[in-house]
Amino acid sequence: MGSLGIGHWIIVLAVVLLLFGRGKISDLMGDVAKGIKSFKKGMADDDEPAKPSAAPEAPRPLPGQSTSAATEGEKKVV
Repeated sequence: MGSLGIGHWIIVLAVVLLLFGRGKISDLMGDVAKGIKSFKKGMADDDEPAKPSAAPEAPRPLPGQSTSAATEGEKKVV
């Protein structure tokens, strides 16, 4: 009672083909294939090690906090 037989599946397939047509289904499958290829390419790009930057940036001081270089410069000026 709850199972679908082969006849039911043929009718469902015929309705899907009538609604979408052969061209739309093949276009859809082509788009799915392109998506899979781009996903694999993106995963391969993530596996490559990141290139280190030329010079690391010095950490910025918090607001209201003086840096040691600024205090040393002030001492030399005075």
